[in-house]
Amino acid sequence: MEITGKLIQLLPEVSGESARGPWVRGGFVIETDGDYPRKVAFTAFGEERVAMAKNIPMGSPVQVTFNPESREFNDKWYTDLRASRIQPFVPGQMPAAAAGYAWQGAASAAPVQPGMAPAAPAAQPAAAPAQPANFAAAPQMASNPDDDLPF
Repeated sequence: MEITGKLIQLLPEVSGESARGPWVRGGFVIETDGDYPRKVAFTAFGEERVAMAKNIPMGSPVQVTFNPESREFNDKWYTDLRASRIQPFVPGQMPAAAAGYAWQGAASAAPVQPGMAPAAPAAQPAAAPAQPANFAAAPQMASNPDDDLPF
């Protein structure tokens, strides 16, 4: 999942030693944009992820990739938002999750003015998918004029 907002606070780091070795946990808080801004706290585990948040200036827009996780303790549920990436956000830039995806109609899409009908999209030739070498084309059934089924 991804969310964008403004970095407003770094939370204190906590470190310790486990059976697997030393660990570090940090956190940060962002404030979302919109009519009803929300403050959202994230947890970052590991030196690399903690350093990501420290290297971004306070108050700058960020994009956070995270995984929500909930657990039960004494019949109560606790939710943690674990950040896997925090990076500076540039408005108009394609989100990280959609990188590499290019919608072919994006260049020809124009905003529709009030009172105007939307323009028809330009026709683009459809490329036939390549058939794998080990699969033969499916046999086609002959049409029956007495058949009233829609397929």
